[in-house]
Amino acid sequence: MSERLAYIRDGAAIYERSFAIIRAEADLARFSPEEERVAVRIIHATGMVEITKDIVFSTFVVATAHDALATGAPILCDSKMVANGVTRARLPRHNDVICTLDDPRVPDLARGMGNTRTAAAMELWRERLAGAVVAIGNAPTALFRLLEMLDAGAPKPAAIIGMPVGFVGAAESKEALIADGRVPFITIRGRKGGSAMTAAAINAVASGRE
Repeated sequence: MSERLAYIRDGAAIYERSFAIIRAEADLARFSPEEERVAVRIIHATGMVEITKDIVFSTFVVATAHDALATGAPILCDSKMVANGVTRARLPRHNDVICTLDDPRVPDLARGMGNTRTAAAMELWRERLAGAVVAIGNAPTALFRLLEMLDAGAPKPAAIIGMPVGFVGAAESKEALIADGRVPFITIRGRKGGSAMTAAAINAVASGRE
C-alpha cells in the first residue's frame, strides 16, 4: 500500500475527540459532575453511548471511593484482567492493587466451599477488606460471595465497583448489590459488564479529573 490511510495519528487529539463525541451523543443529564466523569470513562472503554441508562451510582459513591484511595486504601480485584487495567499512575497514594486468584490456597478453598475459585479467592481479602475499594468485573459469584461475607459480619469496604459480566448470575448479583445498600456502589444493570468497564471506573474515581 503506497498511500497512507487517512486517520488521526496524534494520541492527545484522539483522546480529546473521543470524549467530545461521547459528551455529544450520550445522555448524561441525570448524573452529577462526579458521576458523569465516571460514566464517560465507562463509555470510552466500551464504545456504547447507550449504556448510560444502565449505570447506577449510590449517593456520594464517587467521592467516598476517591477519598478512600486518597488515604491509601487498597483496591481488591476479582481478576487479573481488572487489576492489570488499573492505571497505576492515576492512583493517589501508590495504592496496592490486589488480586488473590492465583494464591496457591485458592483451589482447596474452592473445593471446601463448593464455589468458584474467584469466590474462594475473596476469603483471602478479609484482613484488608475494611475501608478498601472493591472492583469486581468478571465473576458474579465473587459479588454474591462478597455480599454473603458482609452478611456474616465481614468488615465493610469503603466502596464496591461491581460490574460482573455474563449470562448466569450477572444481572442478579448486581440487583442484589443495589438492594443491599450497606456499602456505596457503582454498577451496571443487566448482563453487561467486564474488566474494561470496571477498570475504567476505578481509573476515573482515582484520578478525580478528566
